[in-house]
Amino acid sequence: MKSWSLSTRIISSVLMVVILGLLILSVAVGGFTRYEVTERLDNSLQEVSERLQTAVETRLHDPGAASSIAWLPEVGPRTLAYQIVDVTGHVVLRSQNAPQDAFERAWRTGFANVPHFRVYVASPVAEKYRVLVGEPTFHRREAVRRAMLISVVPMLLFMPVIWWLVRLIVRRALRPLDLLHDEMRARGSGNLQPIPPLDLPDELVSIQRSINTLLARLEAALSTERAFAASAAHELRNPLGALLAQVQMLGRLMPAASDTGRRVELIADRTRRLGRTVEKLLQFSRASSGVAFRRDRFDLMTVVHVLVDDLGHNPCDGQGIVIAPDGIHHIFVHGDMDATGIMLRNLLENALLHGGHHMPVRVAVLPDGGIDITNDCPALPPGIFQRLTSPFVRGGTGNHGSGLGLAIASNIATQMDVTLRLRSPLTGSARGFGVCVTFPNSKVT
Repeated sequence: MKSWSLSTRIISSVLMVVILGLLILSVAVGGFTRYEVTERLDNSLQEVSERLQTAVETRLHDPGAASSIAWLPEVGPRTLAYQIVDVTGHVVLRSQNAPQDAFERAWRTGFANVPHFRVYVASPVAEKYRVLVGEPTFHRREAVRRAMLISVVPMLLFMPVIWWLVRLIVRRALRPLDLLHDEMRARGSGNLQPIPPLDLPDELVSIQRSINTLLARLEAALSTERAFAASAAHELRNPLGALLAQVQMLGRLMPAASDTGRRVELIADRTRRLGRTVEKLLQFSRASSGVAFRRDRFDLMTVVHVLVDDLGHNPCDGQGIVIAPDGIHHIFVHGDMDATGIMLRNLLENALLHGGHHMPVRVAVLPDGGIDITNDCPALPPGIFQRLTSPFVRGGTGNHGSGLGLAIASNIATQMDVTLRLRSPLTGSARGFGVCVTFPNSKVT
């Protein structure tokens, strides 16, 4: 499932609505500005035309006289142009920027659009003359465009400020959610403590309470399971140990070559195997109950040396353990020391049990603090290799194992956030099996 951020979705949604609203508002303001500016210009044009019309009460020239031009100072391309036209359509007086022919011959009072001019024809005050006032079209367009830009551009320029303000407000509003997220993320394998009181809104307080209730129930369930595993270990080991001792004493009373002696030895062997299986089941139960949730700082090399000394002095069929520290003396990691010992013991016992005869198990300390355990054996088929960390899955070497060693190690590694990498065959060989254990944030000295 694709991941997404709540703050990003809120910010993008709000900004889309705000920007769309601003664009619609800009279009509306631009249209309204254009309408208002056009109306004001038309009013000015009408007012000028009507005032000129009232000034024309008598004929300015005799009929047939040449047209007169009123030369006005400072007349430019944006200046209003006017004409005084008689009933025959002859221009009797015009400004120097007005054309020689009349703007309009329809004689309808009102506005008209002619080439290059917006013209207003005033209602006649004098019966024989009409006043026509024209405004250059490009000047009108330029005025409308400037007015629209003045109205719209500030809103467009304000969009980045709106984006910054929306982003700031949303992130500040979601800050309590970020605090709750960080506290929830800190809970898990090594921390089941309730979330402390936070300054949360009402919508998140119920979530915090529910999480604290769930964490309390989980802690109680794990504590009960740990107590049961510890009690079961005590109650099962003692009877099996006493039974094995009695069988061994009975075997000493029987002749070694007799059929009864062989049966007693078989019972003793089966009792030892049952004891190992029970011990693995108890370790698996402890691993499943969260034995590795604690986080303490300890030296991993100390645990490795203790286990190598313990298991290496009891080789099976001539096997042993060879350690290559590569000049590394200490590897400080965070986790549960006892659980780490259980994990590494199971990995070493698995390597000793399934390793080839007279071939030692090799323990290499990597420069990044990882522990690499390898042993000689036939390469595992892909189908079995994919299921090795599942309970009661055996590698198929023919040795009698419980099928729980790698499952226990994998379960503990998951709880401690440890990387467990399996491989078979080994690099550069067609045989062998290897496990590399890497702790997060390890410090090598």
